[in-house]
Amino acid sequence: MKRKYILFLICSFFLGGVSAQTLDQARTLFTKGDYEKAKPVFKKYAKSQPSNGNYNYWYGVCCLKTGEAEEAVKPLEMAVKKRVASGQLYLGQAYNDTYRFEDAVNCFEEYITDLKKRKRPTEEAEKLLEKSKADLRMLKGVEDVSIIDSFVVDKSTFLNAYKISEESGKLFTFNEFFKTEGDNPGTVYETEIGNKIYYSEKGERGNLDILSKNKLLDEWSNGRPLPGSINDSGNANYPFVMADGVTIYYASDGEYLCHPLQYEHRYVSCTGECRDAV
Repeated sequence: MKRKYILFLICSFFLGGVSAQTLDQARTLFTKGDYEKAKPVFKKYAKSQPSNGNYNYWYGVCCLKTGEAEEAVKPLEMAVKKRVASGQLYLGQAYNDTYRFEDAVNCFEEYITDLKKRKRPTEEAEKLLEKSKADLRMLKGVEDVSIIDSFVVDKSTFLNAYKISEESGKLFTFNEFFKTEGDNPGTVYETEIGNKIYYSEKGERGNLDILSKNKLLDEWSNGRPLPGSINDSGNANYPFVMADGVTIYYASDGEYLCHPLQYEHRYVSCTGECRDAV
């Protein structure tokens, strides 16, 4: 009997390490950032008292922090409805992670307004607001892409696999076009008539930036970085300009993109200024 009792205590101890057993334990774990262990208790309390703002806030944040943004939305909405402090900060993030970018923008704007009234710092919220605005612009420029076929090619010669029409221009590696050697991962796009190129090259920050050059008689002009937010963060590479002369596609791993090396398109006017960004 004594052995069974000791065994029960040992089992209870280890089970206690798996997840919180009481609300106080869950709150302690929440404060420490151990959201996975705290989540079951907050879920139970939020379910038993669905109109309690704090329970819904704690459960919603735990869901958000453990990769369940969809599940986080409803409890965080209740938390905001009950005016729980910081509720809008996390609800905006949940909206953004579930591609509800307009709702995220509105949520962050309201939160920032509230912070200013209380004379509280707004830097974190403003940064999240800018990300949601950038994501919203990107979403408006999303196009359906159909994958017809795929095959594996060597990275150093993969541009040879692209068969584009003559009127679409030409693609080169950086070394191939500029007759250079070394580790230059950039690519070059040359327009159909060969009077302009768009290319990627490492800039002062050490990241790949996209620049353009114009043909001047028998030589090229100095490179000019593309305007707008194209080169603002991360690496920008693989430029391709549509036949309309204003739409550029490229890949970037910048912080405001939803996925690494996501492709997006922007509109660049003849004067080299961004007309729209998506």
